[in-house]
Amino acid sequence: MKSCLIPTLCLLSLCGLTPAEDLCAQPTPEAMAQAAGVTLPSLPWHVANLWWNFDKPVEKFTSLEIDITIDRDVPSDYNLYISPCGIADINGMSFYGGIQTNINGWAGKESRERVHRGKGAIFSRWSHDKKTPIGLDHVRISAPDCLVESAGYEGEFASVRRPFAWTRGTYTWSLTKEAAETVEGKACSWFTCRVKPIEGDAVEVGSLRFEGTDFTFWGKHSAFVEVYSTAKIPKSGIPKVNVSFSAPRLNGSTPPLTKVSAYYPDKGGPDSPDCAWVKKAEESYVVEVGPIFKRDEAQRRHDLPLKP
Repeated sequence: MKSCLIPTLCLLSLCGLTPAEDLCAQPTPEAMAQAAGVTLPSLPWHVANLWWNFDKPVEKFTSLEIDITIDRDVPSDYNLYISPCGIADINGMSFYGGIQTNINGWAGKESRERVHRGKGAIFSRWSHDKKTPIGLDHVRISAPDCLVESAGYEGEFASVRRPFAWTRGTYTWSLTKEAAETVEGKACSWFTCRVKPIEGDAVEVGSLRFEGTDFTFWGKHSAFVEVYSTAKIPKSGIPKVNVSFSAPRLNGSTPPLTKVSAYYPDKGGPDSPDCAWVKKAEESYVVEVGPIFKRDEAQRRHDLPLKP
């Protein structure tokens, strides 16, 4: 009997099973770009940015929540970053976070070896001026499998990441203000990041320390969907997927909105080939990611309905 060249496929065949279909599959970005007559920018690609504008900043900020829904399983051989907190600012300090198909970072505070742990969640903050280094004393892990990092290749930042095997479904990404702490005579506060499946217990990702105890959240919020690059997967495909974002909830409710808009960067980025549209759904905004195309420049930025 001939031996199987691909043992896994043979085992599935003997069991009467077939490999799981990749519902995200598309031609390579290079092939789609050539067909559309466009040039690929360098990674990462922000395929869509979504912005909510509030009527005013939110004072006494203590919590942030955003719901995300992914309509299909995204295999971890793509590099996809779903960021319900694309960029945010409290008292002049910026942070972001979300879920990724491939988290990576340092295995511990004493290590500088980069490791990759597959799907997971991430929470990062920058130093006040993004130039002054911010160390790992600003980071608390929630479990031994967490990853950390403090570096300056995207502006000086500190970050915590934790493995989390997300699939299709709905999740809430949240931040909550926790205990205060005095560091070198200055008052500080810890904010804890969690991800909760719609049915299931919340997973604590980790905590980051911010200078101050009384915070004002700026008068807007953003989310994005990104295809990125890692040493493990330097060139990722673009997965076909629909990702829905709820409006952000601050201190338990959505602030009054004055505007919601979409932006697809191609100059000043992170630039992306055009492969996505943002549309209004009943209670959310949906980023539809698909084939590469040529966008009408009049639609590079566009407003979205505030209500269904």
